[in-house]
Amino acid sequence: MRPIVISALLLVKVTLGNACASGQFTDSGQCCSLCPAGYGVQVECGKEDTKCAPCPQGTFSPSEGLDRCLQCGKCPSGLPTVATCSATHDTQCECDSGFFFLGSYGVCAPCSKCSHGEGVIRECGHEGDTLCQICGPGTFSEEQVSTKPCHTCTVCSDSEVEIRPCLPISDTLCMDRKLHILADDAPRLPGLEEVAEHAEVSPSPDSAEFTPQDDGGNNNILAYVSVLAAVVLGLIIYVAYKCWRSCKQKKALSKARAAELGTSPEGEKLQSDSGVFLDSYSLQDNQPSKGTRRDSKQDNRLYTNLPPHRQEEVESVLQEGSGRGWRHLGAALGYEPEQLDLFGRGEAPAHTLLSNWAQKEGSTLGLLCSALARIDRPDVVTALNGPSQGVSVV
Repeated sequence: MRPIVISALLLVKVTLGNACASGQFTDSGQCCSLCPAGYGVQVECGKEDTKCAPCPQGTFSPSEGLDRCLQCGKCPSGLPTVATCSATHDTQCECDSGFFFLGSYGVCAPCSKCSHGEGVIRECGHEGDTLCQICGPGTFSEEQVSTKPCHTCTVCSDSEVEIRPCLPISDTLCMDRKLHILADDAPRLPGLEEVAEHAEVSPSPDSAEFTPQDDGGNNNILAYVSVLAAVVLGLIIYVAYKCWRSCKQKKALSKARAAELGTSPEGEKLQSDSGVFLDSYSLQDNQPSKGTRRDSKQDNRLYTNLPPHRQEEVESVLQEGSGRGWRHLGAALGYEPEQLDLFGRGEAPAHTLLSNWAQKEGSTLGLLCSALARIDRPDVVTALNGPSQGVSVV
């Protein structure tokens, strides 16, 4: 009979555990009472309920609980007393900035700081040490050592798409629905614009059969993963299109160069299949010309077909900041200040500017040299028209 009673009492404890503030029970299954602030435990809970008594002189209890009254602290010699000890508060001493009075040891201890993902809910001071709390929903703290409350999460605007939700350790990550790389005059692939503009994924009617309705967190995770997958797919399609377009331009340029040099179709095949690319501009440089001035046909060369090392040299000169740099060049090429500010956010604005300009129609070296002359940068013009390698192995 006794084991049955014990089992019944355990069952009652488990059932009522969430409703019992103290989390402890008497032998008969009654929830143990908590002693209020200013009171301490006189007789611990066991066969009978907790018995509490007011804290005597020189002791205190700051909050309700099942602990006995604590001994009041004393301010060290020479340390001013802000407030004397009471039944609910310990002695408060005037410590220096960045310290608080630790009554249990009678010393001024350095204030604690909140860690990554936590915010301050009570500043360090007369009431005690810093109190920290993990940032709740809608708040975050990216600081490794924080002395501030949690910040409110950023909400993406209608023109942006959320690619990473707000977490306790990081803010929301938003991205423009219309990527800047899609704003060029180049033709767009079908479906690419829809991926960028409509990156939000709506659940299909059949998805409810496989997603538990009582687990909202899983639904959010699936939605975020779907959005990220759509963005990545759009970028992959765009890169594939750019590669296809670049190959097409190179093929057309190769035919045009072969026609200018008078090469035969067999020569073109040799250039494309042998693994050796003959630089037609270098061949033209070696041909006799009138004076030292370059032929006008060379001024019609596209900047995108300039050798990579030459492009890097030009971009480096414009990036270094000596004299008029990439921003002045962008203005000379017709870019608005807002576009130049957008380029300036990246690590290599000169490369971004020239890469964007090279995708436009008529982006020839002649136009670029004219713009450089208008901003008084003959050194960059020299870098553009420097000698190039005759043969480059692909």
